[in-house]
This record gives sequence, C-alpha cells and structure tokens, in this order.
Amino acid sequence: MRALVIGGTGPTGHHIVNGLIARGYRVEILHRGNHEVEEIPPEVLHHHMDPYDPALLEAFFAAAPRFDLCVATYGRLRAIASATAGRIGRLISAGGVPAYRGYMNPALGEPAGLPVPTGEDAPRVAAPAEDEKGWRIVQTEDALFAAHPDATHLRYPYVYGKYQPMPREWPILRRILDGRAFIILPDGGLTLHHMGYAENVARGILLAADHPASSRGRVYNCADEEVLSLRQSVEIIAAAMGRQIEIVSMPWELAPCTRPLVMQPLTTHRVLDISRIRAELGYRDAVPAREALARTARWLAEHPPAAGGIEEMVLEDPFDYAAEDRLRGAWEAAIGGMPRIGFDPQPGYTMSYSGPGGRDRSNSSFTG
Repeated sequence: MRALVIGGTGPTGHHIVNGLIARGYRVEILHRGNHEVEEIPPEVLHHHMDPYDPALLEAFFAAAPRFDLCVATYGRLRAIASATAGRIGRLISAGGVPAYRGYMNPALGEPAGLPVPTGEDAPRVAAPAEDEKGWRIVQTEDALFAAHPDATHLRYPYVYGKYQPMPREWPILRRILDGRAFIILPDGGLTLHHMGYAENVARGILLAADHPASSRGRVYNCADEEVLSLRQSVEIIAAAMGRQIEIVSMPWELAPCTRPLVMQPLTTHRVLDISRIRAELGYRDAVPAREALARTARWLAEHPPAAGGIEEMVLEDPFDYAAEDRLRGAWEAAIGGMPRIGFDPQPGYTMSYSGPGGRDRSNSSFTG
C-alpha cells in the first residue's frame, strides 16, 4: 500500500509518517523542503514543492502513480481535494476548529461564547462578516466533501508539542525562565481552552486510516481528552521546570498583558466534544495532557525561541515586565483601597456544599 503525507515535517507529521509505516504503508511526503526532521526515516521519499500551488499539485497528481491513501495536514486543502479527485484511493485531512461559529468571534454566541462542549454538528461560520478566517475554513470543508464524499476530516484545535510554529506555552515559560516572581492571569486563570498534543491528534489520523468503513464521510473533533485551565497550565509548566511562580488574578478588562494567553477577545471557554471520535474510532490520548504539556515545556526550555524572533512576533507578547510591575502595583493599591463591606447574615456556598468552609455537620456521629 502506498501513502502520501502532505506536510510531514511539522508537529504531527513524523508521528503520522511513522504510524503509517508501522501499519505496512510505503510512505512518501510532499512538502516545501525548507526544513527536515530527524524522525522521518531515510527510506521515505520526499517530493519538494509548494503544496499551496494549485498548478503544481494538479501536475503532480496527474503524473504520480496512484496512492492508496493521501493524508493532508498542510497546504491549500481545496486545491489538494481538487487535484486528488479520482486519482487516489482515499483522502484523510486535518483542518481547524475556527469553522465553528463563535470560535474566533465569541460575541456571536447568545449569550457570548461557544457551547460547552462544542460538537461536530454545532453551527459553523455562516458569512464572511462573522469571521473571515472561519468562513474560508467552512468553504474549504464543503469543497473537500464535494470532491471526496468519502473523505475523513479532522478538526484540530491549537496543536502543541515539538516543532510547533506558535508556542503558546512560551509566554508562560519565558517568564518562569526569566525569573519573574509572578504572572498575571485573567479572572483567576479559569478559562478552559481545548488543545491537542501533536502525538495525540496524529493518533486521530491513524485511527481514521485504521477504520475506513466507520470514518468515511465523517468529520471528527480531535483533541486531548483532558481540557486544562489556564491556571493549571501555568502550574504544570512551573512544576516541569522545578520552579514556583505566583499567580496574580486580575479582571480581564484590566489585564491586556494576558491577551496572548487567552488568544481571543473574551475569557469564555473553548471546549470540544470529542465523544464521536472516541465512540466510532476508539480514540484515546497517546500521552495524557498534563504530561504532554510538561514535555512540551521541557523541550521549549531546551530549544527556546529567539528573543524578538518570529515566534514572539506571532505571539504578540511584548514581555514588558516593567509595565506588568506597574499594573500589579496599581491593582494592589486599588484592592487595598476597597472598603470592607459586611453582610448580615454572611453569604454561604449553599447548604448543599460540604467542603472546606461549609456548614457544620448536623449529627456528631455517623449512623449510616
């Protein structure tokens, strides 16, 4: 069996390539050739061309021997779908969750925010005015299935791990490595933002290859099984570095320095429903999310982005520590000036609550 992976050298690529080889495929990859990764075995044939160029893709697939499977994780998916129509056995592709209405523009929700969790049948972006990027993704998905009704398409959230082009963990990790005593998080850092570790979401592609009958014509959310809050992410990264950092909670509206961490205009949640891929394809994480995040932090610490380089430019974090110090000082001064307001009686957590600070037990002994 012959398989072509379009991409292959990004975060998920080598996991997919090696997974297909383990399944008996003769694997080739098509990518620009700007960089190679050591995890790709030498027997894999490389086709170096621009997977965003429709004319090059059309010429390649018109001349290439028929592939039993094509996995598209990179390039212009609409052009790939058109060029491969009728010329390959099967297409499995990866796209993005911004297709969901409200993912990039949470104000579209009523009330604001995505439904939690967001399933594959949730409304998609309906017009360019709602979200131009999301609208393009929707159009691409529709073109994909028009050309390949039996295709399988996976919607990825933010993918993290080795070789990631935008290391979302870096704003946290750099502050820890720079010896910052504190990090400001919005609204307690309680925002849930679903992520996908590269090895985990690559497993989703491989499961689709393993189950052609179940996955034909299907769309799947594919992400880590556990969704970590922003606060948990900070604590896990700090622990992976053997460091401690104080978390300073501040209202989102007052903390613009936290925008690179939230990556959207509100602190509403982005949580995917992955029950379909679990039930139909048997998806389970290859690496639990907490360990995956710790591994990513350790790798980033060993391979730090250049200060002011492309990664930091994309992240749009100025790392203006002097401004953060002033912001914290102003916030603490404001809190310190707040009058103490008493309530009569003191508000409680409801009588159903039995944790720390809850009501005393009604009986001194348990009778069963």
